[in-house]
Amino acid sequence: MASTAARPLVLPPPTACLVGSDDETNIPAALLRAPCDLEVLIPARNEARRLPSTLEHTVRYLEAQPYSASVVVVDNGSVDQTPDLAARTWSERVPVHLTGCASPGKGAAVRRGFLTSQARFIGYMDADLATPIETLDVVMPLLREYPAVVGSRWVTGAVFAKRRSVHRSIGGIVFRAMARRVLPGVADTQCGFKFFDGDVARAVASRLRIDGFAFDVELLREVTGLGAGVREVPVVWTDGGGSTLRMIRDGTRAAVDLRGIARRRPA
Repeated sequence: MASTAARPLVLPPPTACLVGSDDETNIPAALLRAPCDLEVLIPARNEARRLPSTLEHTVRYLEAQPYSASVVVVDNGSVDQTPDLAARTWSERVPVHLTGCASPGKGAAVRRGFLTSQARFIGYMDADLATPIETLDVVMPLLREYPAVVGSRWVTGAVFAKRRSVHRSIGGIVFRAMARRVLPGVADTQCGFKFFDGDVARAVASRLRIDGFAFDVELLREVTGLGAGVREVPVVWTDGGGSTLRMIRDGTRAAVDLRGIARRRPA
């Protein structure tokens, strides 16, 4: 495992922020979910094929845990049956919430989930369950010590159960090199399995602006800017395919976003 150094944690004053609104203020109380120990966000756009098995597996795992938990599917403009599937009753003990996000992009979906949460801990994972939900066995104890615990494919102990295509691997190498210049000390900014102290997640959420591929870098940089240490844990990772990433267009945008992050003053 690897971790960045932590400084005394200083949270900025809470800012209510309604994602997608013009003034980004005043989230209606009706949009806030009931408090629990852990919320697992699943950003989803047209995931009707993969979502049922992911929800089934995730809910069954969380039902067996000693802490209270819920799952939140953040629908990011799906035109398939994703919202209908998420709205089903999956468990009597572990609720599955459906939250809409009109703004496109994973970054917007995660911000929406953070800002409508009252959970003690909150995080997100991919809809294809690329990282096993059982990784929470390691993550949850560490969250009592570290404000941010993230999965990593590039630390000792990580396993690639199924590797990505060659062109995506090359793109990932280039992006990693750029991201490390912006956020040194974090080996893997892009693994889609990240969990946080709830207060920290909400404190940084209203400061985030990037919706695309570089969103994770922006999020982790804001977290470390608060003085919070980031702990990386090795994962077993499977490339399930079906990514919506477009290498040229999204890669160019990510490079521009990284340069913008680098120019900002840390929180």
